[in-house]
Amino acid sequence: MTPVQNSADLDVDLRHLFASLARNWLRILLVALVVTGVALMLAWAATPKYKAETRLIIETRESVFTRPSTAPDADRPILDEEGVTSQVEVISSTDILKEVADKLDLAKLPEFDEALDMSPVSQLLVIAGLRSDPNEVPVEERVLKAMREKLSVYRVEKSRVIVIEFSSEDPRLAAEIPNAIADAYIAAQGNAKLESNAAATEWLAPEIADLSKRVKEAEARVAEYRAQHGLLIGQNNSVLSTQQLSELSSELSRVRASRASAEATAATVREALKGGGSLDSLPEVLSSSLIQRLRERRVQLRNEIADLSTSLLDNHPRIRALRSQLADLDSQIRAEAEKVLKGLAAEAKAAQAREDQLTADLNKLKAQSAEAGQQQVELNALEREANAQRQLLESYMTRYREASAREDRNYLPVDARIFSRAVTPTEPYFPKIGPILSAAFVGTLLVMSIITLLQELFSGRAMRPAAVRPVEPVQEIPMQSPMSSERPDMPPVLPPDMAVEPVAEEAESFESRLGEIGVSKAAEKLIESGASRALFISPEGDEAAASSVLVARTVADAGLRVLLLDLTASGAASRPMLDSGLFPGITNLLASEAQFSDVIHPDCYSDCHVLPAGTADPARAMRAADRLPIIMQSLTTAYDLVVVECGPADAHDIHRLVGEGTEVFVSMIEPDDVVTRATVHLIENGYPDVTLVTPAGHNRPDAPLSGRSAA
Repeated sequence: MTPVQNSADLDVDLRHLFASLARNWLRILLVALVVTGVALMLAWAATPKYKAETRLIIETRESVFTRPSTAPDADRPILDEEGVTSQVEVISSTDILKEVADKLDLAKLPEFDEALDMSPVSQLLVIAGLRSDPNEVPVEERVLKAMREKLSVYRVEKSRVIVIEFSSEDPRLAAEIPNAIADAYIAAQGNAKLESNAAATEWLAPEIADLSKRVKEAEARVAEYRAQHGLLIGQNNSVLSTQQLSELSSELSRVRASRASAEATAATVREALKGGGSLDSLPEVLSSSLIQRLRERRVQLRNEIADLSTSLLDNHPRIRALRSQLADLDSQIRAEAEKVLKGLAAEAKAAQAREDQLTADLNKLKAQSAEAGQQQVELNALEREANAQRQLLESYMTRYREASAREDRNYLPVDARIFSRAVTPTEPYFPKIGPILSAAFVGTLLVMSIITLLQELFSGRAMRPAAVRPVEPVQEIPMQSPMSSERPDMPPVLPPDMAVEPVAEEAESFESRLGEIGVSKAAEKLIESGASRALFISPEGDEAAASSVLVARTVADAGLRVLLLDLTASGAASRPMLDSGLFPGITNLLASEAQFSDVIHPDCYSDCHVLPAGTADPARAMRAADRLPIIMQSLTTAYDLVVVECGPADAHDIHRLVGEGTEVFVSMIEPDDVVTRATVHLIENGYPDVTLVTPAGHNRPDAPLSGRSAA
């Protein structure tokens, strides 16, 4: 069974890959030092640049004591995030930059106008049309363009702070320009407020005059309507008829209450008189002074009767006289009570008459009040219009007075202030020689290391074959050869564990059974089978290597791209093709001393290409023998057929060269036991399709043959 090697059976040899850095350390270091030196020269030659910054803060500068507006949102921040960003655009606007450029006379400085100091190279480029002529652009635009390239205005994140940053070759200008831009912005904002204030006063003056006239007319219409309809105003700013109706209603309620109270009291007294009950419990009776004196006299008589009753009898004239007086007092009290009753009745009657009168008056006022209510609706409408005009007039007059006072006193604080002015920088921000040199050195080391690793990887020197599946031992394999179909009686090959030591006669018999073909037949077989690799083993030494050379030339003459790889120690196959053994070859490639383009040479006598043995130390080259599968894969990709002369190799030696589409040949000059042993060993170790090829009948390949087709 033939093991197959392909590109998927390759691994990266990391040890060998990174060892290339150690092998090429001097080149990497020299390139890094050269680049660092160039960077140093460029840094020293570069014009130093200075940078300075001015900081603004957007905030309300108006005092609570002078703030004109008393709206609920007066304490709200004046600008939100978008508003602050808009101020950034205002600061970097063309108008402000023009003002600063004119103030500092920047148009006379070559730094801001490249047309003032053009180098001869720039002038030649302009003449040749490879560069636009700066003189075609107005001076103002050139200056503004240069300023914008050096200016950076931005808002500090999550704040209302605006930074104005400027760089220049002159440290003085690096500080003056941002300060001048900030001052110009503050002045522009103040002028904008002045213009707004002046526009407000100009607009308010005629509006106030017109409103004053309209307020007078509205108030006159209210007074005229009120007089026409008798809608006089009483207390509490109400119509007089409505106020009278309210007062009359209150009086009527009081009279009704007084009448009801008098009637109730009279009824109580009347009931007491009719029933003969005591009058002492009636407040109205007791309130009479005469009755009070009579009651006091009655109490005295009762006390006297009680005192005399202790010493006199009831029929005693004294007691009888006192009791007669007591009865007279009771009659008098009752008579006085009847008078009180008559007074209460008269009071109730008078209250009833008053009530009737008030009711009549109330009904009359109700009719008048209803009519006044309808008229009041129209009056209220007129008053509302007059009040609205009056309030608007008062508001306009207040604003006008405030705007006029601010304009007269020139008090218009800008909602921004400079809290950090730029100072003249002492050190340039560019170039920073230390960081530049460090970056150049480290970056070059890194880039060169990557380039070295990629070169090692793409050259195939850092690749190694993956673990190859071991060849299964063949116990008994029928002999296979191109002639096997014509000789079915061929005996089986001996098992591999049996020693084969044929004699000369047995060797002749073995070769006659296996069959042999010539160079032309071998070339035809390779072309017809489409093989990509042809491995030639030469057990008899360098003389037998002529077969591989002749076959390679024959296939190349047929029009295929062919390369012969010479793996012999003496260069027996490549020397006659190149007329020399001093060309770099496979050993140089394995030792990483050359690339593919350095080791592939054309055959001096055919279209075939040759990869010779090379001139490197074979021992060093064999240490990289694991790269042979990668090299073979690369060669089979570039050529139609790769012919490998392996010399007196065995099955173990050629396993690295075997791949897909491989044909194995044994080159033979004369049949002997050496060829037989080599062939049997190949068949026993997994290469049953071995073909014997002989160069007999052909000239030696170290000189041009008689006709290239005869090769």
